[in-house]
Amino acid sequence: MPDAQTICSRYITYMIKILLVDENINIRRGVRLRLSLEPDIVIVGEAGNGWEAIEQVRELTPDVIVTGLQLKGMDGISLTQRIQRDFPTCAVIILSIRDDALTQKRAKEAGAVFFLSKHDPDRELVTAIRRAASNKAV
Repeated sequence: MPDAQTICSRYITYMIKILLVDENINIRRGVRLRLSLEPDIVIVGEAGNGWEAIEQVRELTPDVIVTGLQLKGMDGISLTQRIQRDFPTCAVIILSIRDDALTQKRAKEAGAVFFLSKHDPDRELVTAIRRAASNKAV
């Protein structure tokens, strides 16, 4: 018969650590509320601008950053480039109202693993987070 530790380890799942970055606190609240419904996702921090985000990444080591595109001081594209340079194991998902082809191209070139429109259904964000985390783990 397996011991208690073996039994418990079968039921413990990997928690995906998320950092939310958006200058709009209401957007962060909404995303936080939606993601809190997922059993394998935990919000470890929030930031209102790119510089705060970099400090949070240093302290919290999230698996995935979900960021807006327009941020004060450093936009989402610049933040993504910086994260990929300084914290290459952290995946970045850009969530933006601007979803034109040029903006998407710039996001991919900067290193974003996914670019989602804020108009997309929320389940697409959850799927993107899980895929980004699993690719990071591979």
